[in-house]
Amino acid sequence: MRELLAQLSETLARRLPCIYCAVVATRGSTPQKAGAGMLVFPDGTQVGTLGGGCVEAEVKRRAIHGLSVGAGPGVLEFLLDDDDGWADGLICGGRMTILAHPLPIEDAGYEAAFEYYQRSHALAETGAGFTEAVVIADTAGLPVGDRYLFDAAGQPVASLAARPAWAVVAAHLAPLASCPRPSAHHGISYLPTAARVTLLLVGGGHVGQAVARLATEVGFRVWVLDDRERYASPDRFPAAERLIVGNIGETLRELAPQFRAATYSVVLTRGHGHDEEALYHLAGSGCGYVGMIGSRRKARLIFDDLAAKGVTPEALRRVRAPVGIDIGSQTVPEIAVSIVAELIARRNLGTVRGVGG
Repeated sequence: MRELLAQLSETLARRLPCIYCAVVATRGSTPQKAGAGMLVFPDGTQVGTLGGGCVEAEVKRRAIHGLSVGAGPGVLEFLLDDDDGWADGLICGGRMTILAHPLPIEDAGYEAAFEYYQRSHALAETGAGFTEAVVIADTAGLPVGDRYLFDAAGQPVASLAARPAWAVVAAHLAPLASCPRPSAHHGISYLPTAARVTLLLVGGGHVGQAVARLATEVGFRVWVLDDRERYASPDRFPAAERLIVGNIGETLRELAPQFRAATYSVVLTRGHGHDEEALYHLAGSGCGYVGMIGSRRKARLIFDDLAAKGVTPEALRRVRAPVGIDIGSQTVPEIAVSIVAELIARRNLGTVRGVGG
């Protein structure tokens, strides 16, 4: 989403003709869920995807036609169980609702659109989370295509509406803290973007490398802490937002006051002693998630030591150890997949289905 909003803002700044096509509602199984977006340009090029296949091709065709005739915002409905979906494999039985919204490049509406999407992009870059509400049916008594932007606290930020109706739109706004899914109420689609999670990896070994690579690809900010400079290095972690070299215990003691629910930590150092030292500072911290790699026996021994040092049972119960969903992992890449899958579940669902919360 951040990349698409950056491209959208740049497109508006350059006043390039373009239609913003976004999935605003889905039902059943679909190739993309609500919130996915695609920019379509007159020459047929695109940025982003709606899932490919015949739906994306048809949306592009209609979008290009809309650009040629100067059409306004329009809602497109696709039922993915008809004969047209067979050739592309889109027979999953779901329904997709897509809003095709031309970007204004003339004076009329341009300044409002430019400001709105600039603010959207700025919110996405902060990583704090936000919700966009989009009118997709006239049952709300509001024009189709009107957009409303709310920050992480649910406060109004900007609207793309001639006559904003904040009270009407906010009536069904769900708090981001409840991990809401995209939803539609009375002709208004609510598209939440969760706060971007910072993942602190304590340990820069092979597993940490593999976890960092996957976690970055699925939208986590990655920090790496190691007491060895050659391990917490840009060569090993080119996409890490922050690399920290220092004594593990001392560094975590300094960092711990910064940790909030949107901070996840995974302990995967080179030895039990370092793992125990890290958990001593992380178990009772404000992190929204704490995990540790290793066997159940290792976890029991470390937990016993930490309890003897005064770490409370409540703090220890929140530690996921061994970390990762059980998929029978054998190799480093498989271990990384199991860990990142658990992190995604915690971020998206607020729990980890099938293995506790």
